[in-house]
Amino acid sequence: MRIVSVNPATEQPIREYDPHSEKDIEKKLLNAENGFKKWNEIPIKERCNVFRDLAASIEQQKEETARLITEEMGKTIKESRAELDKCILLCNYYADNGINIMESESIETEYSKSYVTWRPLGTLLAIMPWNFPFWQVFRFGIPALLTGNVILLKHALNVPGCALVIEQLFKKSGFPDGALQNLFISNEQTSELVEDKRIHGVTLTGGTEAGKAVAKIAGAHLKKTVMELGGSDPYVILADADIEKTVEACVQSRLLNAGQSCIAAKRFIVHQSVYDVFVGKLKDAMESKKFGDPFTEDTDIGPMAREDLRNKLHKQIQLGLIDGGKNILGCKIPVMEGFYYPPSVITDVDADNNLFKEEIFGPVAVVTKAHDEQHAIELANQTDYGLGAAIFTSDIEKGELLASQKIRAGNCFVNDYVKSDPRLPFGGIKDSGYGRELSWFGPREFANIKTVVVK
Repeated sequence: MRIVSVNPATEQPIREYDPHSEKDIEKKLLNAENGFKKWNEIPIKERCNVFRDLAASIEQQKEETARLITEEMGKTIKESRAELDKCILLCNYYADNGINIMESESIETEYSKSYVTWRPLGTLLAIMPWNFPFWQVFRFGIPALLTGNVILLKHALNVPGCALVIEQLFKKSGFPDGALQNLFISNEQTSELVEDKRIHGVTLTGGTEAGKAVAKIAGAHLKKTVMELGGSDPYVILADADIEKTVEACVQSRLLNAGQSCIAAKRFIVHQSVYDVFVGKLKDAMESKKFGDPFTEDTDIGPMAREDLRNKLHKQIQLGLIDGGKNILGCKIPVMEGFYYPPSVITDVDADNNLFKEEIFGPVAVVTKAHDEQHAIELANQTDYGLGAAIFTSDIEKGELLASQKIRAGNCFVNDYVKSDPRLPFGGIKDSGYGRELSWFGPREFANIKTVVVK
């Protein structure tokens, strides 16, 4: 089976790639073992310098790489550049803070010395998605490498060019051979690899069902896993919210990456006293956004990544409208080349509607009316997911209380949209997964938290 990348804006094939054979996989596993030994001989300070070199390498070829991202998965060229800028920020964060993060922690006891040190597990399998083809890999990979692990990357098969460029960037920047290797393999081969004794941990960023399947296999072999899965993030708009600023943040979140983001705003839950005003301004803002050629600088929204994804989204939308949702904008597949879907708004969506229950992975805003503040929080928590959430209110103290105490999610922002940040831990609960990436927490997820005692 040949791997074919397709441009979602033109529907034309870009390039074909050969999958890796069983012999290739075996070679990469052995190479990872050797790379692990070499990488762990390098002191932390020097590892951090390699991260800085990697940031410089990304910067040097940023425009070329950004064009590849846009060509393979369709996000606008502006978004592709921003994704690479974020990878650079991440590399420099760990270059600056890696030594402190990895420093052993002393614990006072009756012994002459007792402390905790962070040791790597070994070779990690990373199963990564297409929607942020660089950021998702770097978000997991740099913290894991800081600890001393090495990585086999099973990337989404619709972004094979991105996967190869990532591998090349690591080699170019001074990482030892075997530190990060790309694999073009099937789902069946991936399952077999999870079972291999030379794989010491597994992470997956993607859909909930895929996460459950991989976690089940890894669990049977007692392997550490981190799962960054789907989301149906609620954005709660209270009666005292600044509607202009709220709509701006909500639209920016909902339309980022053509709505194909796990932490995008998915459910707008609006206090009844400001419901009509919010809906009117939301419709106007969504309608003003331009969708089309992702290489055009003033384009706001590119195509969706694949035709099947767009068709799945459209089917969800049609079922939601049958269930009682009201279409006030979009919701039609445009007659044009490319896998486009227009900015859309659906109102009057109650908690029984599939659009409220399911993750909507596309540029579609779903609006639900709340009777009061308590009802809004109940609706926000009425989901199997728990990745991100946002509260919009003029009462900052109340917003912080609701965010910290009442909303059940791994990330909750007040008066801004949810975003990942290298300085802050990132992850979810419930069907959105478990474990944390980034900050001081990410490097320790795939670590042997080793206790050392000296009498």
